Amino acid sequence: MRNTIILVSSAIALSACKPAATDDYVDRAQRVEAGEFASAPIESPDTEGAVWVDSDRPDRLIYGKPGATPLFALACETVEGQRMVHLTRFAIADPQATALIALVGNGHAAHLPIKAEWNERVWLWEGYYFAQSPALEVLTGPRRVEATLPGAGSVILNASQRPAELIEACRQSPADTAGPK
Repeated sequence: MRNTIILVSSAIALSACKPAATDDYVDRAQRVEAGEFASAPIESPDTEGAVWVDSDRPDRLIYGKPGATPLFALACETVEGQRMVHLTRFAIADPQATALIALVGNGHAAHLPIKAEWNERVWLWEGYYFAQSPALEVLTGPRRVEATLPGAGSVILNASQRPAELIEACRQSPADTAGPK
């Protein structure tokens, strides 16, 4: 009986040492600056009639509605001697933000790291992936792909063989060691 009283007294004394979780949360919440939050999310764009077209740069495709702002781009580039697929999601990003872009389609699913990059005008979502990466198989089939980025909505990439052709050509081409990109 005496051991039970000592044990209960110890438990009560220890629980009094730390304030309630809600008190700690309120204190932390009051210290958060208003500018530390992400931008408001944007709606998913309408992609009816969107197509893949050649860019003014070789080894690059642009996706979107003819005459409208592009939604997506894929390019084959050499980065540090490695053939890479450069993905761009044309949606304004918060400075230095990072996320995972989910690609689902063609019997595959991939979650690829992507980050905000400054292009001298605006922060856009960009990622570089090894051309040989199995994760890129999601873009190589004949069916549509859904690309979802937190806060930037989902882009439906309509069915096309163009991305598969670009990725396959990137995988087959030798790396160019002359430049960083």
